[in-house]
Amino acid sequence: CMCMCMCAHLPPPSKASGLPLSIVIVGVGGANFDAMDALDSDDGPLQHNGERAQRDIVQFLPFRRFAGDGAALASNVLAEVPGQFLQYFGSNNIQPHS
Repeated sequence: CMCMCMCAHLPPPSKASGLPLSIVIVGVGGANFDAMDALDSDDGPLQHNGERAQRDIVQFLPFRRFAGDGAALASNVLAEVPGQFLQYFGSNNIQPHS
């Protein structure tokens, strides 16, 4: 699996969750994406080796769910990014400038 090979060389999202970062993943093809769904921790905080993520930074969607509807794909893929942005700023006491 391409993801498992690539992910072995990257820090886990639980470590990156304290950074100003959002990870957007679109699964293409007919593969089983259960492992990718686990990264999209909508049901609870992601954990890796006992380390709990500070916040949810991963958004995963399978492309096949939106076949032929690019606008719906874009809308759903980007839906969590504004909240992740605000959550990062809030958890780091960063106030927006006017």
